[in-house]
Amino acid sequence: MIVLVVTACPAGLRGDLTKWLSEISPGVFVGRPSARIRDLLWERTVELSKDGRALLVYSTNNEQGMEFRTHRHDWEPTDFDGLTLMVRPSKKKFTRRTGWSKARQIRKSRY
Repeated sequence: MIVLVVTACPAGLRGDLTKWLSEISPGVFVGRPSARIRDLLWERTVELSKDGRALLVYSTNNEQGMEFRTHRHDWEPTDFDGLTLMVRPSKKKFTRRTGWSKARQIRKSRY
């Protein structure tokens, strides 16, 4: 079974996907195609999505029972000890502030 989610994609792509999959919500497609058809659908989705995003989840014979593919998506699949987790990259970098905290400055000024 596969779940294919497309966002900001042309209507022609959505119409093309309905030939093989059922659209259960706008941009969300489910179905049970063969592995060969699944791979061809993914290639076609990547080719026709233009500036849109796509996310594919399909069942496999691994510990999780599923795998992920992403196209132009913020969330990236990452392997963590044999499990695939979706990681969203942080947009801002953490910088350690130098000097005393405000509480310490106030406390220091009292004495």
